[in-house]
Amino acid sequence: MTTEPSLNVESIRLLLSDVDGILTTGALTFDNNGVESKTFHVRDGMAIKLWQKAGPSFGVITARSSKIVQNRMNELGVDIICQGSKDKIDSANEILERLGLSFENVGYIGDDLTDLALLKRCGFSATVADGVAEVKQAVDYVTKASGGMGAIRELVELILKRQGRWEQTIESYAG
Repeated sequence: MTTEPSLNVESIRLLLSDVDGILTTGALTFDNNGVESKTFHVRDGMAIKLWQKAGPSFGVITARSSKIVQNRMNELGVDIICQGSKDKIDSANEILERLGLSFENVGYIGDDLTDLALLKRCGFSATVADGVAEVKQAVDYVTKASGGMGAIRELVELILKRQGRWEQTIESYAG
């Protein structure tokens, strides 16, 4: 893991994220009827909107499939939604081909072993404070926030500030 001052994020144009454990705490909650629920942090939603406002693309790649994820991403205007991914590198390749980008333009945040191959391939990799040890050892950055607790917000702010685009992006909110 590199230290924060030497992070290379200038070329990041696409931010991809796992869902469970990143945009949520990773807890799977089912009611007595087997209906699943997930909790998303509002600041992560705001971060996704800020990222989109700055011009880059945002997307999710997840091994699970959930109508809840589809609904939340639709609500945020995210159109890169890859659910039920058996191979996250293959899924990323399809996305990159469609967007005309390369792996060096991708930032990816994941928290578990299924994310390792993609984390190692991307131009910038991150995990959450409660990510597994093997992932923490493999990434460029570990957020202070745990999954589902504002980690995407932390990451978006970090990247946009390093790219010199933060102030311009939040200008409309400052009044």
